[in-house]
Amino acid sequence: LRQEMQLKNFSPHTIESYCYYIQSCLSLASVSPSSILEIHIRDYLSYLQKNGRSASTINTAYSALKFYFQKILRRKFFVHIPRSKREKSLPTVLSQDEVRRLIAAPSNAKHQTMIALLYGAGLRVSELVHLKMRDIDLGRGLIHIVQAKGKKDRYTLMPVSLRPIFQKQSELKQAHDFIFTREGTKYPLTTHTIQKIVHQAAKDANIHKHVHPHTLRHSFATHLLENGTNIRYIQELLGHTKIET
Repeated sequence: LRQEMQLKNFSPHTIESYCYYIQSCLSLASVSPSSILEIHIRDYLSYLQKNGRSASTINTAYSALKFYFQKILRRKFFVHIPRSKREKSLPTVLSQDEVRRLIAAPSNAKHQTMIALLYGAGLRVSELVHLKMRDIDLGRGLIHIVQAKGKKDRYTLMPVSLRPIFQKQSELKQAHDFIFTREGTKYPLTTHTIQKIVHQAAKDANIHKHVHPHTLRHSFATHLLENGTNIRYIQELLGHTKIET
């Protein structure tokens, strides 16, 4: 199973996620993979639903099980199992004033820079933690996002306000160094750490909306759209394959 996913160039995150759901399903069913029946799959997906898992999570589990049992074990019962209907809800978006307050809230300058970059470049939190000095193109005012979601490279905007910071960092760090590192090390910060920083900043800024790193990406796109930026250009900056996204 792992070899098949690696050969298909699945991301490490997808591979681990698929293995987790497959193992979890087999554990709940308490039978061997060759003895799994359609009822076991249905019971497992129902189990996830009853435990409050989102439609997105249930569909990821569905995809994992379908890949394993249909592609690897050649079982054909998925044609009768429906996918979970995804909820359609609008994302939380901050006003420009709320973004300014959020950026200013931390007393730590590095934390301010991370929040400003999440918003000003429309980054995913996973993209932020993997940024290296060589990805910052000071001459062109662009940031090179390397092998992001979907194994795609793209360029996005470098906030002009952060140029002096990146200029100084380029004098202190090597090209292969991560921009944001754990204290006293050259290892990158974790996505969980950045999530905590954003949550705390929202609390300190007295913002009562549910704010997480992806909220800043939504806000980046929304503010560009409100200011008249062409939606196809926004699509390129965000790295979305479909304009509907």
